[in-house]
Amino acid sequence: MKKFAPANQIQDLQYFGEFGGVNPSISDSSTYTFLSAKTMFDTFEGNADGCYLYSRHTSPSNLYLGEALAAMEGTETANVAGTGMGAITAAILQLCKAGDHIISSRTIYGGTYAFLKNFTPQLNITTDFVDITKLDVVEAAITPETKIIYCESVSNPLLEVADIEGLAQLAKKHNLKLLVDNTFSPLTISPAHLGADIVMHSLTKFINGSSDTMGGVICANQEFIDAVRNVNDGASMLLGASMDSMRAASILKNLRTLHIRMKQHSKNAMFLAERFEADGLKTVYPGLPSHPGHELFKRMMNEEYGFGGMLTIDVGSLEKANELMELMQERNLGYLAVSLGFYKTLFSAPGSSTSSEIPEDEQAEMGLSDGLIRFSIGLDNDIERTYELMKQCMMEVGVLEAAMAY
Repeated sequence: MKKFAPANQIQDLQYFGEFGGVNPSISDSSTYTFLSAKTMFDTFEGNADGCYLYSRHTSPSNLYLGEALAAMEGTETANVAGTGMGAITAAILQLCKAGDHIISSRTIYGGTYAFLKNFTPQLNITTDFVDITKLDVVEAAITPETKIIYCESVSNPLLEVADIEGLAQLAKKHNLKLLVDNTFSPLTISPAHLGADIVMHSLTKFINGSSDTMGGVICANQEFIDAVRNVNDGASMLLGASMDSMRAASILKNLRTLHIRMKQHSKNAMFLAERFEADGLKTVYPGLPSHPGHELFKRMMNEEYGFGGMLTIDVGSLEKANELMELMQERNLGYLAVSLGFYKTLFSAPGSSTSSEIPEDEQAEMGLSDGLIRFSIGLDNDIERTYELMKQCMMEVGVLEAAMAY
């Protein structure tokens, strides 16, 4: 397979502003005028290329960002949304109707889990949550009503690695669609090149990188994006999770530095993961040979971007996790906050935050313990200094002593 260079795909796009600016002009309008009534009718019917109707449908700024994200993922086109969940829910509902069935990874973002577990059953759409790392288990769950296999490239929060090529082969064999949330691994993994039909991101995270706006995207072929934007029955158009043009322009600017940021996130995460594991902490990071998906990740990855910026450690109890996180925040080593991809390290206990929608018995079954801390590693210039300060915090709260006895 020819090597895919996602950062080059973004870099090779050239946009000029309305007055020759190096950034495209922002379309600061919610609606657009037509020179003839017939053109407006044709636009409503989807038969007028290059015409804009209403910003809930799309706008020039949103199309610029969508084009760049499609180039990054290697798909024909893309549609941006106001949030990551706005992209995920629209993609799923565009493909599924009453009576349909979904197979999902058991370890996914808590919001997506809640949508599939609690909301879609009201529409008579059911989901089986399975160990996505076992292809035989996935295939055994397929029924005549199955329409979708859903997973995350690297799962939130347990960092399980999905065999996207294997899942794509299963999906093709059974005439299903493979949907992959690639939020944790932009640039590092390119799911569409591994066979995924639809790739989604929460742009709020690494892609935007500054924790100042929300956004989402669906990257897919032209036919599917036309369908989700259709004014008559398109899920994105009718559910209304649209992105504001100002936010689209802001995210597009930040996207251009994503390759630099992802390399530093990955470099810092690898450094800390190796040190934490050597110190005896129960550490999960795809870049460690001890990770069950390490070799799989290596086969799939775009090597120059590393193994990503997410890692976890298990300190044994929620009380100990909270004590450690509060002390690290007090020492200015990061923020006790949800989300990820910020310039500064963010840490949280997902069992009581981003994955709290998952019932406790199911958390236990999948291995999500109370003492698990999820780290989104920041862009620290001196990561050795960061490690020494974190280690000091761990010694003060007794985490390292507990790890060695664990």
